[in-house]
Amino acid sequence: MGLDLRIPLGTLFALIGVLLAMYGGATLGEPGTAPTGVPIDLVWGLVLVAFGIAMLALARRARRTAKPDAEHRSRVP
Repeated sequence: MGLDLRIPLGTLFALIGVLLAMYGGATLGEPGTAPTGVPIDLVWGLVLVAFGIAMLALARRARRTAKPDAEHRSRVP
């Protein structure tokens, strides 16, 4: 099977992170959105985007290293 769960997982986290970061950026400075002074939605949106990109990068790296091995197995009788 060629399903790597890091691809849909990374895409999901990156998409949710972008949406959350956009919401955090749109509500930046409004009263009640950051009672501690830290825009939590914006920060966690960026964290989710970083995690999603990391998952996609790991999936891409795994796909690159797995291809030569799979080609080698198909040539051996």
